[in-house]
Amino acid sequence: MKKDKPMAPMQLDRTGLALRVGRMEQLASIRRLAAEDGKGRGMRVWEVGNGSGLAFTVYPDRGLDIGRASIHGVPVAWISANHEVAPAFHEPEGAGWLRSWGGGLLTGCGLANVGTPCVAGGESLGLHGRLSHLPAEEVNATAGWTAEGRYALEISGVVSETRVFGTKLRLRRSIATALGDNRITVRDTVENTGFAPAPCLLLYHINLGWPLVDAGARLEAEPHRVVPRDARAAAGLERWMLIDPPAPDFAEQVFYHEIPAGPDGLATMRLQNGARAVSVSYRVAELPWLVQWRMLGQGEYVTGLEPANVYPEGQASLAERGLVRRLAPGETLETLVRIALD
Repeated sequence: MKKDKPMAPMQLDRTGLALRVGRMEQLASIRRLAAEDGKGRGMRVWEVGNGSGLAFTVYPDRGLDIGRASIHGVPVAWISANHEVAPAFHEPEGAGWLRSWGGGLLTGCGLANVGTPCVAGGESLGLHGRLSHLPAEEVNATAGWTAEGRYALEISGVVSETRVFGTKLRLRRSIATALGDNRITVRDTVENTGFAPAPCLLLYHINLGWPLVDAGARLEAEPHRVVPRDARAAAGLERWMLIDPPAPDFAEQVFYHEIPAGPDGLATMRLQNGARAVSVSYRVAELPWLVQWRMLGQGEYVTGLEPANVYPEGQASLAERGLVRRLAPGETLETLVRIALD
């Protein structure tokens, strides 16, 4: 006897679902938890499940970064050997960032520095800045029906990067998904709340890992210009789109992509591996570059797709070339990044 397949939640409207579940948390929810062990102890870990196969964690105490992520139970994000580390363990000087970086689906880099450690404006700026290690305030989680009939889930909050006698930047972030929509949409608004122009450097470090990242997978995008960062990347330019098996002593390669925007203003790069895929889309008007981190080493086996408003070469070097994005007092910068999991 042939059995009918169970009905997917997104096939039913609000009334249809209300007839079948006691609470919507049966299908889709945001759970507010905290780490209990090791260097992550006490750090907030909020788990999101959208009821249609997408699950991910958000770290309010790590600048509202996104950690683990999976689709239908299959992980897509690379997790580093550090795993979950509370912001108190941040070593802000030099490359100390690498001791507390857990990888994860999305790490925010900025706001004073992106990339190479440097000294700028008399201040020592560490690798990728402080954004990822700043606890958010005004953090809120909502789940409910919209006027359009979508069951939406959103986490929002504010991250402040300020210094007495220095810059004062305020980033408001929204991370949203919905029942039946296996996309994560990140919207940021950065405001200069000070009284002097301030550098505003942003890079969204999106880290994809095994089993999506594996031999035979391939990066795809519309035809575009690709610029290798250095001689090492130039040597691998012809293979930028290919994923090879893990190799001993692999040295990272970094490429800068200028992907044209579509009619909606978004550019997209897609990592395809058989039936599995992840697409990263971003609004080009504010984030003109996609930085590709090709790191196919042993244990560090990861593909980074990183929308950015500058090259990750440090504020000092960027300033010498007139490439630093600055916000005037009261000015805002609004960005959009969307990650689709298939």
